Amino acid sequence: MNIRRFLKTDTAVPDSSRRSFLKVSAGASAGLMLGVSFSAPTALAQQASDAALEFNAFVSISPDNTVKVLIKHLEMGQGVYTGLATCVAEELDADWSQVVCEHAPADVTKYANLLMGQQGTGGSTAIANSFMQMRQAGAAAKAMLVAAAAAQWQVNASEITVSNGVVSHGNHSATFGELAVAAAQQPTPDRSSLTMKTPAEFKLIGQDNTLRKDVGKHNGTAIYTQDVKLPGMLTAVVAHPPRFGAKIRSFDASAALARRGVQQVFEIDSGVAVVASDYWTAIKAREQLQIEWDASEAETRSSGDILAQYRELVETPGAIAEAHGNPDSVLSASSDVTELMFEYPYLAHAQMEPMNCVAQVNGDSAEMWYGCQSPTSDKAAIAQLLGTSGDKVTIHTVFAGGGFGRRANPASDYVLESVQIARQVPNTPVKLVWSREDDMQAGYYRPAYVHKLSAALDAAGKPNAMKIRIAGQSIMAGTSMAAMMVRDGIDNTSVEGLTEFAYDVPERQVELHSPQVGVPVQWWRSVGHTHTAFSKEVFIDALARKAGADPVAYRLELLKNNPRETAVLKLAAEKAGWGTTELPEGWGRGVAVHTSFGSTVAEIVDVSVDGNNFKVERVVAAIDCGIAVNPSIVKAQVESAIAYGLSAALADEVTLTDGHVDQTNFHNYRVLRMNAMPKVETHIVPSTNAPSGVGEPGTPPIAPAVANALAAVTGRTFTRLPLRLA
Repeated sequence: MNIRRFLKTDTAVPDSSRRSFLKVSAGASAGLMLGVSFSAPTALAQQASDAALEFNAFVSISPDNTVKVLIKHLEMGQGVYTGLATCVAEELDADWSQVVCEHAPADVTKYANLLMGQQGTGGSTAIANSFMQMRQAGAAAKAMLVAAAAAQWQVNASEITVSNGVVSHGNHSATFGELAVAAAQQPTPDRSSLTMKTPAEFKLIGQDNTLRKDVGKHNGTAIYTQDVKLPGMLTAVVAHPPRFGAKIRSFDASAALARRGVQQVFEIDSGVAVVASDYWTAIKAREQLQIEWDASEAETRSSGDILAQYRELVETPGAIAEAHGNPDSVLSASSDVTELMFEYPYLAHAQMEPMNCVAQVNGDSAEMWYGCQSPTSDKAAIAQLLGTSGDKVTIHTVFAGGGFGRRANPASDYVLESVQIARQVPNTPVKLVWSREDDMQAGYYRPAYVHKLSAALDAAGKPNAMKIRIAGQSIMAGTSMAAMMVRDGIDNTSVEGLTEFAYDVPERQVELHSPQVGVPVQWWRSVGHTHTAFSKEVFIDALARKAGADPVAYRLELLKNNPRETAVLKLAAEKAGWGTTELPEGWGRGVAVHTSFGSTVAEIVDVSVDGNNFKVERVVAAIDCGIAVNPSIVKAQVESAIAYGLSAALADEVTLTDGHVDQTNFHNYRVLRMNAMPKVETHIVPSTNAPSGVGEPGTPPIAPAVANALAAVTGRTFTRLPLRLA
């Protein structure tokens, strides 16, 4: 089926007919190998008359002079279209106005995330894993254009220049489009032969205010899953169990089926599906279902009961995640020990676009349209469900309205729901739609945690031994990633940020309890760092106050062997006026610094306190993320990460009563409101190092920086999120 005939725009879904054969090793060290072959010249000429000529798996050039860049990562607002296209255009020397982007097909042999070994978006890896790969793709295409021009003009290729989409030599010049057919017939250059620019030669990379390529969002023409409209398409919703783990005992669908427009009602693995002509009909019919649930194997505890279990667990030894020296002996012998216990609630992802997916199943084949964050794992899960092979599954990726980890579900939950439903309505496209309430009450969550930190202090008030215990669910256990991420009972995502401790503490140990709980959990923006950064930074701040030391100076002393965090912290402190500017009465200033996803971020926060209320007034952030491909997007991402982290710091929590999720929508899961958003300024550390993560590292420091600012005003230490003065 050609989706282009039925979408509002012709630019959002990639053409599944491709003539390139690029093999990319799944290993990060192998990099990019080009191996492009085309059909016979007659077929090539025919293609040139109506379509783009593909120079490699990432770059094609049309005779109309359009440069199309295929993006292997999901564009969900983070700017990956722009960032990866910038890398290509830089080495290709294209004019930015001639570049357009599309999502790449689901094909791990060509579009693997080189840091993951599968095609997928996450872990702030998009630019980090693709920086050289996309630059090499642009450089290879440029070399083919130059070779074609040299052959036509009978000149030395080394004398040809390329600038702003024009190839030139003396009196000769040609656009990319004019050379496209001849260039596509040139042999693909070997990677080792490519001439790559130095950072000093960059014209696009590092430039601010580059126009974004995820176009259509300003005028409503951008295509999201909800915009996909196919002939004869039906809409489906699912009635999920009110408790996690509950099963259907029986259901009566007679009233629902009597409603005009309802096509079918049937049971699937996760609940009862209603298929109708439109969403309103489906949702109203779902309300008429009479379902009796079997909760005998369901999670029936409250969130308070679960946290109480965790508090008991952290009083007992856990599995050792990291050990240096013998902190127990130092702690037992010390006369000056500080202990704090921290609590973190479950959190919803609360992305603006809830789960949705369009599926059409024809026998053992499936065709999918949605904002796909994990093409490889979703494709494998769909094939397994249908008892078919991966080549029978086609995924068309469209824009997604936020993700924050939710769309990269290890179980492919909503994707498999859509396939199960579409299988019951063969040869018919079906759009599965989750409401906000569905996503809030039947989704996956950031796990709840309890931490206990203990430190023995030396005569100067600095920690010389530390014991850390963590209790919380593993997000990796039971998933396909467990073999890689869970070792000796330790889920690395539960302890990251507290292992490989940034501060100089010679004797330390990290222990972990990973209890079995019936609440479904998965990664949430910045994963384990969402809670470990808070414990670390609030604890260090408490130690600084106990020692009567300036919190920044105290950190710098403990970071003397950590030059990167030292530099970022100093920059943030300088820009915020730490120690040099006075605050109004009732205001406080707090600091936090943390490294995650290869990048270091320091944030300094000003808060104002009025009785039992407080407001975050200003945030100054500094980030070292290597080369900033698009500085304006880096700043926007840091601002976004701060807003997201502030939401959890100030308001967000998911609670359970007798196993039922209490929150249903944004009225009682109060994501950050506009009037609570502070002024944010972001400073980027100049660097020539390879890019590192940007999408997530800004989130971990914000909550502890706010807590530490409140502590500066109140003299209290805040150890539970969300933050409350009363």
